[in-house]
Amino acid sequence: MSEDQKNASGESTGTSEAPKSRAGNNGETSRPDKDSRSSGSRGSSSRNTKSRSSNKGMITGVLSAVVILAAGGGAVAATSMVPEPSGGTTMEIRQADVPAGRSLGVCPEPARLVSGTVVGTDADFSPVSTTATSALNAVVLSNPAGTVPESNVTSLGGETVEEIAKAPTSTPTPTVGPPVLAAGVANISPVASPTVVGAEALGNEQASLAANLSYSATDGDLRGLASTQCQPPGNDAWLLGANTAVGRTAVLNVSNASETPATVSLDLYGSEGQIQAPGARGLLVAPGSTRSVNLAGLAPGESQLAVHVRSTGGPVASTIQQSVLRGIAPGGVEYLSPGAAPSNVQVMSGVDIQDPAAVKALAGKSGFADAVPALRIAVPGSTDAVVQVSLYGANGERKIPNGGVVTVKGGTVTTLNLEGVPAGSYTVRASSDVSFLASARVTRGSKAEEPTDFAWSPSSARLGSQHLVAVPRDGQRSLSFGVPEGRGTVSYAPVTADGKVGKAVDVDMSGGTTSVIGLPDKSGGSAVVGYVVSASGDPVFGALVLGKQGRSDVSVVAIQDAAAGLEKVPVSVGY
Repeated sequence: MSEDQKNASGESTGTSEAPKSRAGNNGETSRPDKDSRSSGSRGSSSRNTKSRSSNKGMITGVLSAVVILAAGGGAVAATSMVPEPSGGTTMEIRQADVPAGRSLGVCPEPARLVSGTVVGTDADFSPVSTTATSALNAVVLSNPAGTVPESNVTSLGGETVEEIAKAPTSTPTPTVGPPVLAAGVANISPVASPTVVGAEALGNEQASLAANLSYSATDGDLRGLASTQCQPPGNDAWLLGANTAVGRTAVLNVSNASETPATVSLDLYGSEGQIQAPGARGLLVAPGSTRSVNLAGLAPGESQLAVHVRSTGGPVASTIQQSVLRGIAPGGVEYLSPGAAPSNVQVMSGVDIQDPAAVKALAGKSGFADAVPALRIAVPGSTDAVVQVSLYGANGERKIPNGGVVTVKGGTVTTLNLEGVPAGSYTVRASSDVSFLASARVTRGSKAEEPTDFAWSPSSARLGSQHLVAVPRDGQRSLSFGVPEGRGTVSYAPVTADGKVGKAVDVDMSGGTTSVIGLPDKSGGSAVVGYVVSASGDPVFGALVLGKQGRSDVSVVAIQDAAAGLEKVPVSVGY
């Protein structure tokens, strides 16, 4: 069943330019958030206050856990340095519950055109085109008893944009038997600024939510399709695929949805090693704002760029808006999202490859060297990495013509082209005895005189239980699953716009294969807005692949981790 394409059962336009203010000597753009709808002020002041306090509560919960850990660590350090007094007693190590906090997904604003000459890292924006459309699709899953948690869409500053579900009057306990799932759904179009999708915890379990921001245009310099899943904020992220060579524009957007200022530092790596850029340190991102950094001001002319985003203070969400312009011909646009942390094994799904002869002919034309499928690899440490790359398609493993082995020097970034591989959808597995990062480039369009587009599939973690995937409501949509080794089973159930979760479909997959599942527009008469995905057996990996009928548009979104349950931390107390 894994070798066939399976069918799952079961536009208004408008652009808005955010206000910007110059900040610091580095010249980055810091933009206070505004509502993603002109009618966003309809939420009451009391609801806005609650949204802001909820976001603050999530951050406070995290800081409380850090304090507990720090206290425990301090006790250990103290007892290791000071002799224990006579009669001293060390109590049994116990597990302390960490309260579940509010779940958040931070969504960037739609793609916007960078105009003017690059000065420092300043990012000046202008309207995109007359055909640009954008949409935010958010899904919040219920607990096993069918109770949808209190949830909403807000601006970065906490102002309510749209309510998804009200606070439940009670939280029923799940009964014995299969779960009875439901969902809360929101759709916002057009989107004008960064937004936050949030949901409260239920029964000390974090809520499961997912949100997808999609952008599309058929004209202008940013012609193409770009899509990303909204991210939970954090303090450490890696982004691969950036390019600042001639005709390529990479803008890093860092959003802070907390009430705590964030100080951000960027570590930049290129083909020759780490790039020392004084303006990449100590970037202040104010609460409720987005800071945009034109990476050409920090690393000009770098065709292979990896960015490590680190923050102290408030957690942040980061994406890179990457676009290509070949002369006056647009070459596509995409959001680059964070992938898996450095590891000895990296896996990417949803890597579609076109006809190899057409790809080779296109790559031979001036300016089209990056219009080919490829694997981008970064090694952050000082030790060289010998990376073995394998491709798994519908009928098993496919050999890479160049052998699939590449040596990457420590502290550098390199690219392995996947030319000569038969057309099809693949899962890419890369491994080494040295930790590294990886992301796969997907391209569409085979003629230089016609529009082309590209996407990047970041590495992701193996699938487990109950991953929630939000999908756009229009266009071509498919789920791509890969099992590099062994055997695995994938289960997927549709979530529809009326809040229902359909019957799950199971797919048994043999090792070394990739299965692509086409997604229908509707299920049970209602629009499909998401999927609940689970996997068992040997490691399974997955991605959402998007396109537009009759166009070369493409975007790939990795499936995010599932929501975390009740967590515990060890606490040691002595006297």
